[in-house]
Amino acid sequence: MNAYITVDLTPTDTDQLSTYSALAAATLVPFGGEFIAKGPIHSLHGSTNFQTKVLIQFPDRESAENWYHSEEYQKLIPTRDRGMESQFHLLG
Repeated sequence: MNAYITVDLTPTDTDQLSTYSALAAATLVPFGGEFIAKGPIHSLHGSTNFQTKVLIQFPDRESAENWYHSEEYQKLIPTRDRGMESQFHLLG
């Protein structure tokens, strides 16, 4: 069964965010991850503290968790945190 990671984010440093985005995309490949959607959040009900949502699909929960905890992705977290305020959630 597919699993999904949702990312809610607000950019804080566009240069750092651009660097992170370019590098993070490559870390998905070994885990079968792919971007499904990315764009501004338009709330239909309730409020949100973030501007953008990203949806990443993986073949299963184990692949999603292994990606997030991989050495390659963990190295990018300082760049990520300088580039954006964010929340990551795992579904599935």
